[in-house]
This record gives sequence, structure tokens and C-alpha cells, in this order.
Amino acid sequence: MDKIIINIGSIVGIEPQGCGPKAGKAMGETGFLSDAYIAIENGKIQSFGPMKSAPAIPAGVEVIDAEGGMVIPAFCDSHTHTVYAGSRDGEFLDKINGLSYEEIARRGGGILNSADLLHRTSEDELYRQSVARIRESMSKGT
Repeated sequence: MDKIIINIGSIVGIEPQGCGPKAGKAMGETGFLSDAYIAIENGKIQSFGPMKSAPAIPAGVEVIDAEGGMVIPAFCDSHTHTVYAGSRDGEFLDKINGLSYEEIARRGGGILNSADLLHRTSEDELYRQSVARIRESMSKGT
């Protein structure tokens, strides 16, 4: 270990090894661990767990005290497109709640409805929206 983060209030986004992709209601669940540590070696997580199980810290190891803050030890970027005319985030919630793609389409959602909206939106408006999204992504390190 060459770095350790201690006193983490919550590690968010952890899942059991080999859990695989989630579907349905499971997509709305996020694993977390409270009062934790993360040990790092060569830029990769070596181990993590409750603070009471933290390993002894050898001399020369960089210690980062999270002071009870939250740590999300992964970057998760969903499949997205920069250029689009309308958000489909409500459909994500519909899928978590068990609606089929057919039911979502009947409610006015779905890819065909998104394509129609894209077609009706001017190129100047698409450009304006896309530049704003790119600037926001860049400001967050993406």
C-alpha cells in the first residue's frame, strides 16, 4: 500500500465482486459502507472495509483523512450522447419501476419519440444545448 484514505463516512457504489449487470429494481440500489477505509497501491484499490479493520499504516504511506466525507471510488459514465434534444431520464426511472419499452412508448417516451424531437429541433438549438453539456462535463473532469 502506498496510500490510504481513512475516516470515510460512506463509500458509495460498492458491489460484491462478480455481481454483474443490474436490471429492474436492482438498478435503483447502491451499495455503501459506512465508517470505512480504502487502501491503494500503484493507483488501484488494494482493499477496503470498516475502519475497525483498517491495516496498520507503514511509514512512508500517504494518509488522506476523509474527515467523515463520502467517497465514490469509481467513475461511472453511462452510455450517453452529447447531441440530443430532450432528456429521457424519466424513462430510466420507469425501467427501474418495471415498465416495458412498449409501455414507455405508449406514455410518449422511447427512442422513436426522441428521434422525432431531435428532427424538430433546429441545428442552432442543438449546438447551444450541446456546448453547455460539454462545458459542464469538462468542468467535472470528463
